[in-house]
Amino acid sequence: MSDSDRLSVTLPSAPGNLPLVRHAIRGFLDASDVADPPAGEVLLAVTEACANVVQHAYLGDPEPGAIELEAELSGNQLVISVRDHGHGFAPRLDSPGAGLGLPVIASLTDRLEIRPTPGSGTEIMMAFALNEAA
Repeated sequence: MSDSDRLSVTLPSAPGNLPLVRHAIRGFLDASDVADPPAGEVLLAVTEACANVVQHAYLGDPEPGAIELEAELSGNQLVISVRDHGHGFAPRLDSPGAGLGLPVIASLTDRLEIRPTPGSGTEIMMAFALNEAA
């Protein structure tokens, strides 16, 4: 596996960094010759996962924590993980979002896992099947 088959990005969890994450994933998909679909679905799912981190993970913290994103392309599968080290995953009655992020992500992925990160926080792992031409 070459370095071009992997991407790792860590940025502060801030709304202004969502376009940077999207740009990084778009560049990774383009460099890997991932067609659309599923490139558009991948971009939407990653954007939703990162937006969840921005809105929920570090709520009440004086400084934003980090969004950690890793992508790995192996054969005909793309696996992307979005991690935070915030307060963990729990429903919020005062949520500023529409509550549609995770259902949208689930509808776009072939496999979705949500799990706690060591210490604190949440990891959203998304797997996408790619056609053989990718």
